[in-house]
Amino acid sequence: MKRSVVFSLPNLLTYGRIAAVPAVAACFYFPGTTPRWIALAIFIIAAVTDFFDGYLARAWQQQSALGRMLDPIADKLLVSVSLLMLAAAGDIGGWSLVAAIIILCREILVSGLREFLAELQVSVPVTKMAKWKTTVQLIAIALLLAGPAGQTLWSGTQLTGLTALWIAAILTLYTGYDYFRAGIGHLIEN
Repeated sequence: MKRSVVFSLPNLLTYGRIAAVPAVAACFYFPGTTPRWIALAIFIIAAVTDFFDGYLARAWQQQSALGRMLDPIADKLLVSVSLLMLAAAGDIGGWSLVAAIIILCREILVSGLREFLAELQVSVPVTKMAKWKTTVQLIAIALLLAGPAGQTLWSGTQLTGLTALWIAAILTLYTGYDYFRAGIGHLIEN
């Protein structure tokens, strides 16, 4: 693999998103509200790089197999670890855990489906609805990451975050079904 591909700016942004995952998780091991604000800042920066790595790769014609492989992995790591840490901290609990489980299960199922279809050289494009799902999901997680710190600025932070999480879970079910429906024909044939 060419050094220029490995160290292209779009791939560096993706590596940064992967590095953000343990940094967000580490913030949960410190007391007080400051670590939550730090976790939120890291998460927002990482979420923004998700847009820019793909945009820049296309604009600068620096798309690569490495980037196509790592980008969804970075996204899933960031979302999954954030949801797990929020559940462990008690920010997501009770029935809202169901929403987090739906999101995590869909991520795993769609990844498996995409991997299987890639072996068959079948591409499953990302839909507009899936992009909306990702946006709502990232907003929900950001609000929940602010957690107790966010509540000091706006008392509706936690409730809005949990509501957005449920909306993301509903969109997740819809888009997961959409992907499954797009791939089912290829699954039955093989």
